[in-house]
Amino acid sequence: MITVRAPATSANLGSGFDVFGVALDRPADLVSVERAAETTIEVTGMGAQYVPEDPAKNTAGVVADALDAPAHIRIDKGVRPSSGLGSSASSAAGAAVALDALYDRQHTPEELVRIAAEGEAAASGDAHADNVAPAILGGFTVVREDGIEQVDADVPLVVCLPEIVVSTRDARDVVPQSASIEDLVETVGAAATLTVGMCRDDPAQVGRGLEEHLVTPARAALVDGYDAACEAARNAGATGVTISGAGPAVLAVCRAGDRRRVASELVEGFESAGVDATSYPTAIGDGATIL
Repeated sequence: MITVRAPATSANLGSGFDVFGVALDRPADLVSVERAAETTIEVTGMGAQYVPEDPAKNTAGVVADALDAPAHIRIDKGVRPSSGLGSSASSAAGAAVALDALYDRQHTPEELVRIAAEGEAAASGDAHADNVAPAILGGFTVVREDGIEQVDADVPLVVCLPEIVVSTRDARDVVPQSASIEDLVETVGAAATLTVGMCRDDPAQVGRGLEEHLVTPARAALVDGYDAACEAARNAGATGVTISGAGPAVLAVCRAGDRRRVASELVEGFESAGVDATSYPTAIGDGATIL
C-alpha cells in the first residue's frame, strides 16, 4: 500500500483566473492505494457523504482509469468538498502520485498534472489544471497550454471558510464572457505584480496583485458576508483578499506577524453578516508527498 498526502490548494488568486494556483501547507487529503483487479473507492473524513464512490464519478477513479492502474483507493478527506480549496484536485493529485508509484509508471510531474486534470473534469466538467498543478508540484504555479511554471514562494496566508456552499459549476456560470480593454489591462498589470511578488516573497506585492474587477465581484455575490470579511481582514493588516478558487473560501495575504489577527477578523467579518466561519493561518506549501 502507498499513501500520499495531497494538499489543499487555492486557484485563480484574483488576477490569474484558470492560470494561477498555490499549494497550502494545510489542510490536506490522505490517499492510499493498493493493487486490485478493478478500481474501488472508499471515502472517509470531512464531507465524505458528498463524495461519490463510483470510480467513474470520482476524480481519483478517473485518474486510475487514465493510468490503467486499477486499485482499491481510500481517501481520507481533510479538504472539505465545495470549499474553493481544491478538494477534488487533492484527491486526483494524490491518486495520480500514488498510483504512478504503485505501478512504477515513472511519469514526469508535469505529465501527472495533465492526468490529474482529467480527474478534475469529473467534478467540474472541465480538465483545468490550476488546482492540480500546485497540488502535485507545490509552491506557486502558472499553468499554460504549452507548459507549467513553478516557484517555491514563501508568503504568509490565511484561509477562511464560511459555512455555506458554492458549487464550481454555479461559480463558472456567473463568470463574465467578455471584458473591456481597460479591465484587461488592469488584470494583466495585477497578474504581473502578483508574479513578481511571489518571486520576491513579498506579501505587499502579492496582495496588490490579487485585485481584479471581473471574475471576483461576480463570484463574491454568491458568498454571503464576503464584503464584510474583506474589510475586516484589510483593517487587521491583510495586504490583499480574494475568493479562493470557486469559493466560498476566502484567501488573505498578510505579513507573518499579522496572520492570527487577520484570521480572527475574517471570522468576525462573516459573523457580522450572520454567517458562521472558521479560519486558520497557513502558508504556501509542498505538493503531493508519499508518506
